[in-house]
Amino acid sequence: MLTNLIISGVGGQGNVFASQILGRAAVKKGLHVTIGETFGLSQRGGPVMSHVRLSTIRSYGPIIPPNMADFVLGLEPLEALRIAPEYANASTVFLINSRPIHPLNVIAGDVEYPDLDWIRQVLGTSDNPLYWLEATEVAVGLGGPIMLNMVMLGALCELPEFPITRQDIKEVLEGMIPHSKLESNLHALERGGQLIREFGH
Repeated sequence: MLTNLIISGVGGQGNVFASQILGRAAVKKGLHVTIGETFGLSQRGGPVMSHVRLSTIRSYGPIIPPNMADFVLGLEPLEALRIAPEYANASTVFLINSRPIHPLNVIAGDVEYPDLDWIRQVLGTSDNPLYWLEATEVAVGLGGPIMLNMVMLGALCELPEFPITRQDIKEVLEGMIPHSKLESNLHALERGGQLIREFGH
C-alpha cells in the first residue's frame, strides 16, 4: 500500500506543521513515511507544497512522481489548481479550502484572481472526488485562521480510504503541543471531520 498526498498552500497557513503531524502519526502507526517540502520565493505568502508518502512496505523518494497524487489537500484554492495538472490523475481526491489568499501581484492590481466558481469547476471536470470546504470560516469561528490546518487535517482523516485517522492525529498532538492549546486543536480536528460528514447534505 502506497498513499501519496500533496498539501498545497501559501506560507503562513501551517502547511509544513500539518505534514509533520501526519508524518509522526504515520511512524507511530508503523508506516514508512517520507516528506518533501518545496517553497516559493517568499516563505510567508509564497507557494508551499508538501509531499507526504505513506507506505506499509518501504520508504519511497520524497517527491511524488507526476500524476501520482492520491490526495490533494488544498489550503488555498488557486495553489491547488496550480499543482493539479502536474500531480493529479483521474482518481485523485481533492479537499479544497474555498477561501482565497490573494498573492502580491493580485493585491498590486497587476493580475486578477480567477473566479472561485471557475476554479471549482476546473478541479471537478474529470469527475474526481472534490470536497469544496468552507474551512477558513470554521477556523475563524474556533479562534482564528491559524486553526485552518487542523480543520483540514480533520477533514482528510475522516475519509475512510486515507490511512491516518483523527485518533492517530490526536495521539500525536497530545505529545506535541502545549496542554493549553490541545483542546482547541482537537476541536478543530473534529469540526473538520464534521465538514466531510455533512458535505453534500
